[in-house]
Amino acid sequence: MGLLPYKNEPYLDFTDEEVRRGLDDAFKQVEGDLGKSYPLRIGESRIDTDGEIVSVNPSKPSQVIGRTASATEREADMALSTATKTFEGWSRTTAEYRARIMLRAAGIMRRRKLELIGWEVYESGKVPSEAVAHVAEAIDFLEYYSREMLRLKDGVPVYSLPGEESRYFYQPMGVGVVIAPWNFPLAILTGMSSAAMVTGNTVVLKPSESTSVIAAIYADIMAEAGLPEGVMSYLPGYGSEMGDYLVSDPRTRFVSFTGSMNTGLRINELAAKPNGQPWIKKVLAEMGGKDAMVVDDDADLDSAARDIVLSAYGYGGQKCSAASRAILHEKVYDTVLEKVVEQTNNLNQGQPTEPGIDLGPVINHDQFEKVSGYLETGKGEGELITGGDTTDPESGYFVSPTILGVNPRATVAQEEIFGPVLSVIKANSFENALEIANDTPYGLTGGVYSRNREHLEIARHEYQAGNVYFNRTITGSLVGVQPFGGFGMSGTDSKAGGPDYLPQHMLPRTVVERF
Repeated sequence: MGLLPYKNEPYLDFTDEEVRRGLDDAFKQVEGDLGKSYPLRIGESRIDTDGEIVSVNPSKPSQVIGRTASATEREADMALSTATKTFEGWSRTTAEYRARIMLRAAGIMRRRKLELIGWEVYESGKVPSEAVAHVAEAIDFLEYYSREMLRLKDGVPVYSLPGEESRYFYQPMGVGVVIAPWNFPLAILTGMSSAAMVTGNTVVLKPSESTSVIAAIYADIMAEAGLPEGVMSYLPGYGSEMGDYLVSDPRTRFVSFTGSMNTGLRINELAAKPNGQPWIKKVLAEMGGKDAMVVDDDADLDSAARDIVLSAYGYGGQKCSAASRAILHEKVYDTVLEKVVEQTNNLNQGQPTEPGIDLGPVINHDQFEKVSGYLETGKGEGELITGGDTTDPESGYFVSPTILGVNPRATVAQEEIFGPVLSVIKANSFENALEIANDTPYGLTGGVYSRNREHLEIARHEYQAGNVYFNRTITGSLVGVQPFGGFGMSGTDSKAGGPDYLPQHMLPRTVVERF
């Protein structure tokens, strides 16, 4: 296939009047489609169920985004059976055939970019500047993985003995269960599912209950792109009703999951138990983080403060890569903290559809209650420096951007909050700051602001995180540029958007022929 070299999808500039008018039109289009119902998609069947999932606008909970069917074990069984049957034919298609479908889907998303941004704003509460990045990331995954599959389609070179031919190549694995999160409802869902499908596997896609409408739109896009029926089943539902069934079933060959540590560990435990299948199930898990920005005593303090705020409060801290800890050298602690507080207090919070808003609500009532609980815990453990306010949840799930001054072992400095809450910690040296940064069971992202080359090189090797950034933000990884994934309790370090990701969805084979 003759393709242009890969490049990341550009963002839109919402200060441009024409772009802003287009966005406003997209908002009107989405508003006109609110409240619709979406059935399950299993093969050629469109299935309504007795139960339903009602998705609401987290900025205005009285506004229904849409209603989706809610699968139980019965529908999960149907989806697994369909995926198993479809795998036989789909796994034998060429890499070029599969890549063309993914590239077609990328083109559809590109043409519908403003509309997709609108859906993310309404259903997940993102401001447009966050939503555009995440829609672009979904397009990037489709473009990048298509090219990666074409690179890998004939295997990779190995050495051969004289008189022999040795080949090392890949084949599809089987049925994959993809369990997607709500915080990147299009990007991560697209990345996990497209990686599984472009490598020749079939997929049962279970989106988050909070963002199941965006997932339905994704399923429509894949169908429009020419994905054969049965290659991907759209199966919204509650994890408590079918999650264990999907993971444990012997027809499931692998599970791709992004979400909380506790759920990820549960999935890993269930998948490890033999259930009659003739293989060991594979789990690709990304399970969150407790990420830190370390500021050294010789750092560019203005830049450090700016990037702490961007990393901590982008999408209200509801990113597994968000900076939930700022670890500041004691010599610059007061100065950096003052700058961070000033910039935090200048953030505008409100309805994401309004211009000039920096952050919106948290995703749902449960998350609102969880973050509110951590605020109370943090106030008891340390000093409330700024923020700490919440609204009446009936009018929106808003939590003000908050800064807490705490010790390194405080609950709020150890547990993932997933909200606009930043713990600020004082360190007596760079070594002490790095020690504090590593003192967590997680290992996803981390950052260091320093001009000291020796300190940066120490952190390059000793900062225990899968993605480490120097003198910049620690969020916003780009597909193909900053492959993303962590270790420790942050997951299996499967590095989404990187050169090692697709092979984890395939079985490597060695075939040797002597002549």
